[in-house]
Amino acid sequence: MSFSIYQLKPRFQQLLQPVLASLAKRRVTPNQITLLAMLLSIAYGIALACFPQDTRLWLGLPLFMLVRMALNAIDGMLANFTQQKTAFGAILNEVADQVSDAVLVLPFALVSGIHLPLLIAVAMLALLAEFAGVAALLAGSTRRFDGPMGKSDRAFAFGLLALLVAFQITATWLNAVLGIVLLLLLWTLFNRIKRALPHPAAPPTP
Repeated sequence: MSFSIYQLKPRFQQLLQPVLASLAKRRVTPNQITLLAMLLSIAYGIALACFPQDTRLWLGLPLFMLVRMALNAIDGMLANFTQQKTAFGAILNEVADQVSDAVLVLPFALVSGIHLPLLIAVAMLALLAEFAGVAALLAGSTRRFDGPMGKSDRAFAFGLLALLVAFQITATWLNAVLGIVLLLLLWTLFNRIKRALPHPAAPPTP
């Protein structure tokens, strides 16, 4: 089984329990958290696009990615805790995640030396991998979160890229990291499709 940061989600959720109780007490809804995460991501992405030379923004991106991951975990936890799981909330969560991914990845195109076709390929494959995860439901499977380059893993990878940008590491290394992410995304797509398909029943033993 391929490792993914997603496998650490239960421990991460335990750390968020005090925040969860506080939000539930204040009657904050899961959809409000989902929208907050998306709007913050859009705002940060716009800031990066407008000020790509600002080292502080690139240095802050890993921390922002962690905050976003926390918000993404909290909305689902809150929905379960308050019994507010809805079809609209599930759709909103998927759409908001893809919008957030796009607005935080595309500003890297403004970094000097980044190979643009490679970055676009990574962005497209990330979208395709998440689509495959959702499409698994059509095959009678559960929503697939298989790695090794799921949402949490991509957040880590682009957080690392942001640090490389901030410390003005040569573009060769930036593109090398993007190349690795691309290969891992292909592996992820394969895993999600394979594990979503129904397994043939074993033949009866004589």
